Amino acid sequence: MGKVYLIGAGPGAPDLLTLRAAKLLAQADVVFYDALVHPDIVALATRAKRIAVGKRAGQLSTDQRFINRTLTEAGLRYDCVVRLKGGDPMLFGRAQEEIDALNKANVPVEVVPGITAALAAAASLTTSLTKRGVSRSVTFVTPRIGHGEKPGQWIDSVIRSDTTILYMAVGESEEVSGALIHHGVPANTPIVIVENASLPDERQIRSTLGELSSIACERIIGPAILCMGQVFESVPALQDNELRFTFFEALKTPANS
Repeated sequence: MGKVYLIGAGPGAPDLLTLRAAKLLAQADVVFYDALVHPDIVALATRAKRIAVGKRAGQLSTDQRFINRTLTEAGLRYDCVVRLKGGDPMLFGRAQEEIDALNKANVPVEVVPGITAALAAAASLTTSLTKRGVSRSVTFVTPRIGHGEKPGQWIDSVIRSDTTILYMAVGESEEVSGALIHHGVPANTPIVIVENASLPDERQIRSTLGELSSIACERIIGPAILCMGQVFESVPALQDNELRFTFFEALKTPANS
């Protein structure tokens, strides 16, 4: 029996991967990776069998029960199994279902954290999510409801928080905006949509909650999050991302080249 590692691949940029994650990928016998993981990160698993098990909204996806079963079988067969997830495995990544399945089969499991998109977006915006005097609380929330799930109290969580990061919400921007305003959130609350956080083609769309429904979100192709709160009232212009891949490329270059 081997061990299964649930690894966070980070928000997108390969050089934001942790050193522990890179080391385990190099040792892996088999890697199950999500759709949003950068190809350069998957390529670090030079000796592994690589299997795509990604999920994308509105597209054909791998059933979670199949992933749970396949991970368990791999853990019983291989020494080092990697489950590679975008962002951080423990935040909206359905990691608990996979952990529970592995625990039930007595397969050892370890979680290797990654940088979640919210923190990558805050870094790109050079805006603190807990700016002194403005925000003393941050909420990560999603309005997305899976098959068979009951609606959560996500609106109450937003109302109680100074700063909110909404995952998987941009495609439902009109419904999100209407629901929050209906429950008393001011229409002039600043929002920023960050698409492809940490990548060279990152895009930032600044607006307000009241204008959110008028944004043509169908133009957003890459993964995006919605950042909301007074800390985003005045954010600096998008900075040049030209050097984001420099360190990662250096790691891949042989020392004697």
